[in-house]
Amino acid sequence: MAKDDLVVGLDLGTTKVCTIISEIGESGQIDIVGVGNSRSQGLRKGVVVNLDETVRAIERSVREAELMAGVEVSRVYTGIAGSHIRGLNSRGVVAVSRTDKEITQADISRVIDAASAVAIPLNQQILHILPQEFTIDDNDGIEDPIGMSGVRLEADVHIITSAATATQNVIKSINRAGLEVDDIVLESLASSYAVLTDDEKELGVVLVDIGGGTTDIAVFVKGSIWHTAVLPVGGNQITNDIAVGLRTPINEAEELKVKFGCALTSMVEADEMVEVQSVGGRKPRSLSRQILCEIIEPRLEEIMTMINREIRKSGYEEWISAGVVLTGGAAAMDGMVEQGENIFKMPVRIATPHKNIGGLTDVVGNPMFSTGVGLVLYGWADHNLGRSRKSYSNNTSKGAFGQIKRWIKDLF
Repeated sequence: MAKDDLVVGLDLGTTKVCTIISEIGESGQIDIVGVGNSRSQGLRKGVVVNLDETVRAIERSVREAELMAGVEVSRVYTGIAGSHIRGLNSRGVVAVSRTDKEITQADISRVIDAASAVAIPLNQQILHILPQEFTIDDNDGIEDPIGMSGVRLEADVHIITSAATATQNVIKSINRAGLEVDDIVLESLASSYAVLTDDEKELGVVLVDIGGGTTDIAVFVKGSIWHTAVLPVGGNQITNDIAVGLRTPINEAEELKVKFGCALTSMVEADEMVEVQSVGGRKPRSLSRQILCEIIEPRLEEIMTMINREIRKSGYEEWISAGVVLTGGAAAMDGMVEQGENIFKMPVRIATPHKNIGGLTDVVGNPMFSTGVGLVLYGWADHNLGRSRKSYSNNTSKGAFGQIKRWIKDLF
């Protein structure tokens, strides 16, 4: 199998590093052929804090996926998150250049460049420029203006920026693991490829990806992203609360959360018991599962209240007809839908990767794999648009991402 026939997604998370290898199957669908997971200790809240540990985690994850798929990989699409991520909306205006006033791709490129000419802090760089809609003269809400006639072309776009140093450290970690980076993608954007339907995006939906160290939020209206945010909270806060509250090691607290956690104490029977390991060699204890859930519930309520506040802050709350879609590792907990609907006052569903994939679907059929699968789907969409492959290394003279200004045509 040629390396060009593969697309690989690398999800660098706070708690895990996940590698997903894909190919095009005989039926034309995207098949997942390899999955690798390794514990992540080199990242905190989505940001690299220990380069060597991150490199080792990447190497373990990639090696496991390669063994499963029976191939070697050299290039990856990777995600990025963290509180350094910023999103803003902008508008650009240009005059149509042709004498017959027909709009061409060149006009669209010019208006996108005009919309992206905004002042950003020196330590930030543009990661994505995502078109929302176009306006020709006084006619707004246009998705694809190519071939139409007009004098004045306007574009509304959503610009996503990231900290230059945080992005460079991600690239450096991957390069040191012997891999090249095809593209770096905002994690909530990648997850949307795997879990959202076109109808949800068109009606208005909030995608919430609850990871270990961060919670990524993306608000879709009329088929495009209009608001993004990254909250510096996630499943690790719940795990730490359990470890402190029950006086148990962190690893045991994580296992208790995954196996027995519930977002609502009222959903748990009073006679359900769980065994809790103690620290310092003391004997294990048997405790009511309700005690465990009494620790989890307030922390989750706090996280969802922060998410709800961000939704209101976006200004698009009234446009969200399809409700909230929860994904990410922490979203798999019992009672998440019920607690979410209590707080958001709108429909909530838990999403697993499902769109246009085959192969090892049983392995990746968990919310924790949404970003990894989404990176693969993003990569194939990238190929289908006919883009030349990009190699971002850490030794380019202008920096790996300093001049990136791109937009995603299939989000129109």
